[in-house]
Amino acid sequence: MVRRRCVSKVPARLQLVSAVLLYMALIVGVSMPRRSGDDGSLLFIMWVLFGYMTFIMPKLVFVVVDAVALLPVLWHGRRWRWLSLTGGVIAIVAFLAMWWGALVNRFRVDVREVDFEFPHLPAAFDGFKIVQISDLHVGTYGDDDRFVRKLVGVINGLHPDAVMFTGDIVNRHSSELIPFVDALSGIEAPYGVFSILGNHDYGDYADWPSEAADVAALCAMQESMGWKLLLNQTEFMHSGRDSIAVIGVENIGDPPFRIYGSLHKAYPAVGDSVSKILLSHNPAHWTDSIAGHDDVNIALTLSGHTHAMQIEVAGLSPAAMRYATWGGMYGDEAGRHALYVNIGAGTVGMPMRLGATPEITLITLKAMP
Repeated sequence: MVRRRCVSKVPARLQLVSAVLLYMALIVGVSMPRRSGDDGSLLFIMWVLFGYMTFIMPKLVFVVVDAVALLPVLWHGRRWRWLSLTGGVIAIVAFLAMWWGALVNRFRVDVREVDFEFPHLPAAFDGFKIVQISDLHVGTYGDDDRFVRKLVGVINGLHPDAVMFTGDIVNRHSSELIPFVDALSGIEAPYGVFSILGNHDYGDYADWPSEAADVAALCAMQESMGWKLLLNQTEFMHSGRDSIAVIGVENIGDPPFRIYGSLHKAYPAVGDSVSKILLSHNPAHWTDSIAGHDDVNIALTLSGHTHAMQIEVAGLSPAAMRYATWGGMYGDEAGRHALYVNIGAGTVGMPMRLGATPEITLITLKAMP
């Protein structure tokens, strides 16, 4: 195609050589072991695959648009040259946008402020501020903690009463967290930091003699940071004679993710009148077991997991094809149960966030009028 468009053969040869090299890099990347590879090699593979995608995806966009431009030829007309040129512009924009998402946008921070009218909120908690963070995936940054320290600075600048982390602090194993323990220990909130585990925190993405030992090490590090890790457990936040239960379940997801959690183990009497906030990593848990269930009295659930597939443009994300609740606030038809899905602050897989800027959520609890 490039050969037909250009008088000089140099662009065609460059295109051919680059395509061959990218395909070779893709083969090498796919062939290299992932579950057993060290972090450095995995990061290298991640960037090789991303570099390949930044060339092949814009190219595919151009090919599709250029093919549409050929339609008039079927009726003995002339190619829509303007459409071919438009396809070229779109391809260039897509290439630049992908690299902007990798080099700039994934290191920005978007603070989303939400006022939530909490049914039967205890008076002492009217105006209570919760910061939710999720899906840090610190292993993606190697041992560079600058972005994590930036997140901590933004969190502390919001002066939250409590901070709640909804899982996936690492990619594959607990040692990824070691370079970030000091930074994350700096989060300040009077009621502390509550946390749960996500699907990536169980060592399911690596080969281990004992996954349990790795999970235990991860839990110990979170506790050393001063975080209150809830493993199918409940903690109460007290203010005077009032209180709110914070329920934390281990990962409860849909296939292919394993189920480790139990809501009834964490809080057996889910239908009682106690004010509750649930931390559950995968929003599918809320969709399946909370929303529309009259026997469950949990006003607010906080989740993460989806990342908005790290792509969100004009409020649209491909994550909507996988999850009915992929980002933002949701409620069921009865208005008894609400869910907030944080699209995360880190990246996993492709090192890019196209529009889906790393999120910190500030949720202010309000008494219903």
